[in-house]
Amino acid sequence: MNILFVCSRNNWRSPTAESIYKGRQDHQFKSAGTEPSAKIRVSAKDILWADLIFAMEKKHKQRLLDKFPAETEQKEIIILDIEDEYTYMDKELIEMIKLSVDAYL
Repeated sequence: MNILFVCSRNNWRSPTAESIYKGRQDHQFKSAGTEPSAKIRVSAKDILWADLIFAMEKKHKQRLLDKFPAETEQKEIIILDIEDEYTYMDKELIEMIKLSVDAYL
């Protein structure tokens, strides 16, 4: 299964999620951001690649739906409700991501 993590700037939350899971052999993981200033900006190709998408906040899901209506039409996008108040690999952020995501894997 291909899994995409999405946040705003692809600096802290989504790269942390990708780093947590990237060593797994049973799934592929990527991360991207919705903002023009994102390190890796989400693309239509990313959406099409993904079997499952995790958005850190409701606004990220809405941005995906608005910008990529055709690509997201048949996609499951799960909102994790993780605010932008953590740094990369923050212990609490890792716990929140695992608590929310592990059940889907």
